[in-house]
Formats: sequence, structure tokens, C-alpha cells
Amino acid sequence: MRILKLITLVVMLSFQSHLFAGEGMWIPMLLEQYNEKEMQEMGMKISAEDIYSINHSSMKDAIVLFGRGCTGEIISKEGLLLTNHHCGFGQIQKHSSVEHDYLTNGFWAMSKEEELVNPGLTVTLMVEMRDVSEQMMAGVESDMSQAQRSARLKDNAKEIVDTFKKDSEYNAYIKAFYKGNQYYMIITETFKDVRLVGAPPSNIGKFGGDTDNWMWPRHTGDFSLFRIYVGKDGKPAEYAEDNIPYQPKYHFPISIKGVEEDDFTFVFGYPARTNEYLPSYALKMITEDLNPQKIKLRETRLEIFNTYSNKDPEVRIKYATKDARVANAWKKWIGEKGGIQRMKGVEIKQAYENEFQTWADANNSRSVTYGKLLPEFEQAYTELTPLNEAYDYYKEAGLAIELVKFAGYYSKLVNMVADEKDLDKKDKELKSLENRNKAFFKDYHQPIDEEVMAALLKLYDNQLSTDLKPAFFEEINSKFNGDYNAYTDYVFSKSLFTSQETVDGWLADFDKKAVKKIQKDPAYQMFIGLKEVYESKIKKQREALNFTLDSLQRIYMKAQMEMEPDKRFYPDANFTLRVTYGKVNGYHPQDAVYYKHFTTLDGIMEKEDPDVYDYVVEDRLKELYKNADYGKYADKDGTLHVAFAASNHTTGGNSGSPVLNANGELVGVNFDRCWEGTMSDLMYDPNVCRNISIDIRYFLFIVDKFAGAGYLVEEMDLVN
Repeated sequence: MRILKLITLVVMLSFQSHLFAGEGMWIPMLLEQYNEKEMQEMGMKISAEDIYSINHSSMKDAIVLFGRGCTGEIISKEGLLLTNHHCGFGQIQKHSSVEHDYLTNGFWAMSKEEELVNPGLTVTLMVEMRDVSEQMMAGVESDMSQAQRSARLKDNAKEIVDTFKKDSEYNAYIKAFYKGNQYYMIITETFKDVRLVGAPPSNIGKFGGDTDNWMWPRHTGDFSLFRIYVGKDGKPAEYAEDNIPYQPKYHFPISIKGVEEDDFTFVFGYPARTNEYLPSYALKMITEDLNPQKIKLRETRLEIFNTYSNKDPEVRIKYATKDARVANAWKKWIGEKGGIQRMKGVEIKQAYENEFQTWADANNSRSVTYGKLLPEFEQAYTELTPLNEAYDYYKEAGLAIELVKFAGYYSKLVNMVADEKDLDKKDKELKSLENRNKAFFKDYHQPIDEEVMAALLKLYDNQLSTDLKPAFFEEINSKFNGDYNAYTDYVFSKSLFTSQETVDGWLADFDKKAVKKIQKDPAYQMFIGLKEVYESKIKKQREALNFTLDSLQRIYMKAQMEMEPDKRFYPDANFTLRVTYGKVNGYHPQDAVYYKHFTTLDGIMEKEDPDVYDYVVEDRLKELYKNADYGKYADKDGTLHVAFAASNHTTGGNSGSPVLNANGELVGVNFDRCWEGTMSDLMYDPNVCRNISIDIRYFLFIVDKFAGAGYLVEEMDLVN
């Protein structure tokens, strides 16, 4: 009882006070109203208007959403774009081969003519945000069902966006904030000609590999350089040889002064998703029920990937992107689970909920409106948990078998031809599959997939109840006596999807004869089996419960803001442009251990291990280190700083975000969080939540001294 009372006291003190310095993902257009004073008290020397303005050029005009999941920043008047190595990794990998291994050796265009085109890669600039809450809520009544409410909001959003687009050259979409209690229209401009300019070798850009991922101390030169091109009229355009470099309204000056402990910094970027206001039932489901099984499934794949990659350089190149994608979330989930357990997150939420229930029950009106919220949450999450477990196995085990997922891509075309429906779209689908075939076989190694399949099917079969598993498990246990290896051998020996010649042949003459062959194919049948159980036993049930939870969460968010009217609430991340701010700091990860706020090139040499790929150090880098040839990029202490840690609240999507000093100058590029703080997507702990950034001077050093591409540095505005 004493422990519960203590937790309750801690919770109420933290929730009723201002947010911790460093916590929060703030809307740029509202900084002047809610954050400017605090930011300046913490050390910021510029104004909110310098960060976000619709009246003149500002920092927002140099921030882009890179591809579909990262942030990038413009650092020259010639459209030079800086982001992370892991954000540009897919593009680097696509340009790589055994003959031109840009992943291993790096790539540097020594002129604009040498820059590499990246079909399909886009970057999106936010032009403006507008509060459209009042227009969105028109006709929305309190007695509407959630379905009615959603339909009305959808209609309102379409009308608002369509009206805007009639008179604008820009695109627009509407996003919900505060769990649907507020709405903003995001006005954007998308650039479609983005070329690769430079990338360091993976032994710099990915130094430490998966071992160091999410960890501190960190010594990774995680950056890549691109350039935005536009048509001769200065407008976004598809690739053309005579396109010209983009002339931005704003580009970031770069400070080579470095950072000191307790310096004010802020991060400007596109955080993807956080859920800071969930009830305890959700937190328990995520960290105690779902994360452990997803960790096991991905760990199984990674071990197999690594076994083959370590033996064969060609396989390593093929699976580099796949390995990175699988490993990233895997390690994050481990840290998230451990972080919530360490800070007793579920207990903290439960204590807060006790106070919330007392507040709700203290008033008849509140009791009617909010009194049953928590029991309804509990019921919904109790029903949702087994469905989410089944969904995770469908996605992380069933569709993680590459052959099965690849076969499934043909289902749309099969249905078109078999049902003689939508045949006018057939040619488009054929072209899409033609491109997918090339990409699949270019980066596919069948022995890996065979081993992955056998291992994942065993885990799948042993974990879930029969009613939530696809029918082919009955065949495994009856016809193959539960031998997953034998079933795997059967599928791969009989499937035609293992042959590029066969699938290319289908596309050349796709008729009902091809349809019949595909429908009998064991890999395709596995996909259909997975899809059938997902759609009949999982999908609709999950959607209904998530629909209910969305409604409950919206009401719960509103209630929390009513309960604590003096607290500044920030909206959860939703892939819209945000500002987060904090200070450069080290931290105590555990008892008697303290991590400094920066790392140096000395640490790279200490970690060097020529027998471990992730810790190989480039000869040129060792030469520069031996001669202490750091030039103007050395710190005042004489060392070359590589990375630094700060208390800015970041998440996925913030990869590549600029880290800016008190003057708004670029001092780093965000690329990670420390492992002990990965639970910050769910709960923020100021003691250990740290974002990790490459020191901008290390980036400049690699471009200039290591790569000999100093002409790129000359494009940039360096300030002391």
C-alpha cells in the first residue's frame, strides 16, 4: 500500500506540473503561444517566428519529409539535402552491385553530372499549417455513433481539401491531433527528382551495425547527401536531364563551434508515432504481451540472415536493407519493454487512473460522461490482445516468408483474369509485377528463405490456437507429421515462384492457364490460407475494437485535458512537422555508471576489430587519425567529436532531422535514441531519454578530409 501511495504521489506531481524539459513534440505554428518563452529561458536566442512563419522565409522552408519515413534538411542554396545514411540506405543499395559496391565503399559524386537518379524517391516540403477544427466539426453531434461521426468527418475533410485545391498549386491533407479533438490542414509541395550525391562507406555510415544500434556511446557517421532538382521554371518536376538544382527559400547555416554540456538544442522534423496518453491496459498489452513474441520472431530471422551474410559478400549486399529493417524494430522493442518495466510504467498509469476515476466520480455530470471509460478500456483491450497476437504472427511469421509474400502479389492479377473483372487495369498490374519481379530476384537468396520458413512455421504453430491459424497447418501436422522442414522442402520444390524465368513468362502471356497454375502453387496457397484466416477471424474483429478504442481514446484525451487545465498537453506524433527541445546531456544508464554527452574518433579506434565487419575501420580514416589531420573540424579539446546526446524527445521519422543550436544553426543530425529510453514513444523518462546525433563537424570532416569532396563543403554556409 505504501508503494502504491508513493507511485500515486509521484504520478500526480509529474502530471500536474509542467512537462519535463525535453519532453514534448510541439506544433511549429503554436510555438510563439506555448513554447517560445520557455525555449528562450533555456537559452534559445532566436524567435518562434524564425522557426515557423507564413509571412517570410523561415526554418520550416528547409525541412522535408524524406521518402516515406525520414526527415531531411536543405543545407545549401543549390538544394543540397542532408539526411541519415540509414534513410538513404535503400537508394544506396539499389545502386550497388559486386562491381560497384557503394554500400561497402561509399559513393561520392565529384560533380553534379555524376549524381545518381533515384526513380520513385520524393521529398515533401510543408508550406503551411491551418487550424480547420471548426470546419471539420461542422455537423458533428455528440449523440452520433462513432461510424456516423467518422463518416461526417471524412466528408468535411474532402470538402475542405477540394475547396483549397481549386485555387492552389499545392497539395493538402488533414490530420487529427489530440486524438481527434483538433484538426489541422497540412499544405505541401512534393519534389520528384532527388539525386544521390554522396554516402560514406558502411564502415562509417553504419559503424557498429546492429550491435550498436539504439546504443550509447555511439560512433556512427550516419549521413547521406542528396540534391533536389526542379524544372527550369523552378517548380517540382519528374526527372529530366535538363532539370536544375532547387533554389530553396531557406537553407541552414552550419556551426563548426560544436556543443557543450547543457547547451540548448532543438530538433525540427517529422516524428512518426507516439502514444503518450494510453491507459495502462494498452501499455501492458504492448510491452508484456506483444513485444516479446515479435522480438522472438525477428530474432529468429536475423540469426539466419547473419549466418549467410557472414559467409558470402554477395548475400550480404542483397540482404543489407532487409537485415537493417528487421533489426531496427527488433532492438527497439527490446529496449521499450525493458524501459517500461524499469520505470514501472504500468503501475504509474494505474495510479494516475485511480486519480482520474476519483475525479470523474466526484461530479455527477463527469461521472455520466467519463465514469465508465476505464472499464470500457479494460474490456476492449482484453478482447483485442489475442487478435493482435494473431495479427503479429500473420505479419511477422507468415508474410515474413519472402516466397509466400511474393506469391501473394499475384493475387490481384489472378482475380482480375479469373473473374474477368477490371481487365482495363490489367496492363498496369502487369507492369507493376514486372518491376516487382526484378526487385525480388535481385535481392533474394532462396536458402535463407527456406530456413526462415521452417523456423517461423514452428513458432507460429506452437503459439496460436487452431482457430487463429491458417488451414495449411493441418496439412503440416497430418500429411507431414509436424515436420516443418519436410513441408518447407515440399513447398520450395513444387512452387513455380522460385523461378524468375517462369514468373516473367507468365507476365508475357498471362491467361487463364497461368491462373490455374498459380492457384495450384503451394506458395500461393499458403498466402491464400494466411489471407483467409486473417480476413475471416482477425481483420474485421480488430478493426471493430480499434474503432471502439479510437472513440474511447478521443474522449479520454478530452477528459485528461479537462482534469488538468493548467497542464500543457502536446499532441502525439502523427508524421507531421514538430519541434522538440532540450539540452545536451549525458546520463546514468544504471547504478554507478555515467555516460558523457559526446564521443570521439578515439572511440572508433578503441572499438576497431578487423575480424568483425561492423567494426572494421577504413584505412584512410586510420591515416587521418594517426596524423590528427582534422583541420577546422577539430574540437577545442583537440579531438574529433563524432556524436553527441541530448534530451530532445524524438521517435521514428525524426531520423535525419536537423539538430539546431540556440542561434538556429545546424550542429548535428539526429539518427537514433539511446536504448534505455526507447520507451519514450509511450512514456518519457527525463533521466535516460536521450536522442543521439552525429556531430555536424564529423559529417564535414568525412566529406572534406576523408572523401576529398570539399567542393560540397564550399556550397555550405559555415559559421564559427
